[in-house]
Amino acid sequence: MQGGLFEETRGFQPLASRMRPRTLADYAGQQHLVGPGKPLRRAVEDGQLHSMILWGPPGVGKTTFAKLLADTADIAFESLSAVLSGVKDIRDAVARARNRKQVEGRDTLLFVDEVHRFNKSQQDAFLPHIEDGTVIFVGATTENPSFELNSALLSRTRVYVLKNLEADDLKALLRRALSSDEGLANRLQVPEDLLDIIAAAADGDARRALNLLEVASDLAEPNDEGAAELTEAVLEQVMQSSLRRFDKGGDVFYEQISALHKSVRGSDPDGALYWMCRMLDGGADPVYVARRLVRIASEDIGNADPRALRLSLDAWDTQERLGSPEGELALAQAVTYLALAPKSNAVYRAYNQCVADIRQQPDYEVPVHLRNAPTSLLKSMGHGAEYRYAHDEPDAFAAGEAYLPEAIHGVRYYDPVPRGLEIKLREKRERLDARNEASTEQRYPSPQSPS
Repeated sequence: MQGGLFEETRGFQPLASRMRPRTLADYAGQQHLVGPGKPLRRAVEDGQLHSMILWGPPGVGKTTFAKLLADTADIAFESLSAVLSGVKDIRDAVARARNRKQVEGRDTLLFVDEVHRFNKSQQDAFLPHIEDGTVIFVGATTENPSFELNSALLSRTRVYVLKNLEADDLKALLRRALSSDEGLANRLQVPEDLLDIIAAAADGDARRALNLLEVASDLAEPNDEGAAELTEAVLEQVMQSSLRRFDKGGDVFYEQISALHKSVRGSDPDGALYWMCRMLDGGADPVYVARRLVRIASEDIGNADPRALRLSLDAWDTQERLGSPEGELALAQAVTYLALAPKSNAVYRAYNQCVADIRQQPDYEVPVHLRNAPTSLLKSMGHGAEYRYAHDEPDAFAAGEAYLPEAIHGVRYYDPVPRGLEIKLREKRERLDARNEASTEQRYPSPQSPS
């Protein structure tokens, strides 16, 4: 599908569609990427656009961003969706790009939305065409590319992180909509404090901010001059929530999130319940609160009580199935349980330390004894040789075996705390450590023993 993103359409167009930026200068946010003098901005303006992955949450305008890059660089734009497209669609798009390059001498930006949904073979299909310059590949994903995309594809692209729009970016976008002839010029007046509320309610999503403004313009009563002024009563009707405690600047909202999290961590069910209810009363999305509880369950409780994570996920599911007000009762059940559950941040600390080490250390190879050997060639190379099958060992534990690369053998990431279920996990780990130390079949010399 070539072009089409900004093509004129007949009939009604939503405000968000009418206010799509036409140039990078009009694009709201992402100044860390396309601000004056930034490397990506310079690359586009100098005609040195390269293949990339755009990683960011929904609603930040990844598709619009890619189209603007193509327009600014004056190259063709092809778009695929990983949800709807297959290998044939990829081949067709590449064929058009190759023909365009040969006949017109014009480059093509191939945009692939939700690229993480393509499987390995589909992702691999792009590689030769990226390498030979047939296409400038731009993939968009909401998932961490390090985990969801092939290393071969990542090695041929640069990853750029798109962020949720700041409140000031959203307010600038809203003001442009209110003053633009394509928007709501001379149709709606909005006091500054209500602009603050709309920007905060949009939670970084430009489309949501413009949709709220458009609905407000439809509901606001016009004055004698034909324009209408937005009031708190109308905005409450649009947002379907009270504004009396809505955090206009954003600080109080995030302070309440902090208070909720710290109340759970501090094992105070009353404080946790109070701050959760304050957030809900102030207009917070209950699903957002549910996401925070899931995070808390893993970060502050972890394996001290694994039921906390399951209960939080069940509360989230209940909220989405039943909605308000029934769903909020499940959130209350979860938050009070989390507060009184035994606490451990051992998993949280282990994960952060492991990720930090991986980023700083070399890419150690998988030890030969742990490699798979599906072919005779790989077997002849020693893959899987001397691997000890744990189920054939006493208590299904191969004492002395090693599973980390030799260079970091003995590194300890996960250290269970003496609370909750982790007491049992700690005791078991100590027993297994002792058996490893006593084993005469140690894969590598013990880091505590002379080598």
